[in-house]
Amino acid sequence: MLIREMIANDWPTVSTIYADGIATGYATFETNIPEYDAWDNAHLKECRFVVEKNGAVLGWAALSPVSSRCVYGGVAEVSVYVATNSRGLSIGKLLMERLIEESENQGFWTLQSGIFPENTASIKLHEKMGFRYIGKRERVGKLAGSWKDNLLFEKRSEKIGI
Repeated sequence: MLIREMIANDWPTVSTIYADGIATGYATFETNIPEYDAWDNAHLKECRFVVEKNGAVLGWAALSPVSSRCVYGGVAEVSVYVATNSRGLSIGKLLMERLIEESENQGFWTLQSGIFPENTASIKLHEKMGFRYIGKRERVGKLAGSWKDNLLFEKRSEKIGI
């Protein structure tokens, strides 16, 4: 498997993997796939990766800013998505390792994630990668007419911002 930077031409496959995550009902509050330009503008230009095997993209990871305020310039939110037929193959772990390493190279001192309680695979991945549970936002948003909780996890760099 190859981990490489995501390029715009990856969007058709990346968006299909994103759609698979949306369909689970526990990966995101999003209900529709955005156009590439909207997705591109909502995510940081650095730290975008895909895992590829035999030319097929199996998963992707990217960061988005948590705030436009300059004091939060070193804090980003994590997105990691793995294709349905590729789950359980440690692709999420590969992506997260690369994302953590490169985020530190880019000067990020904190990575954070909001995870639905039902998404046990994501919770386990974050815990395995050194993220700590920092709290629960109860009934923070609605999805398909139902209130959803969001579990907050963060990872502080041991190299940047200490």
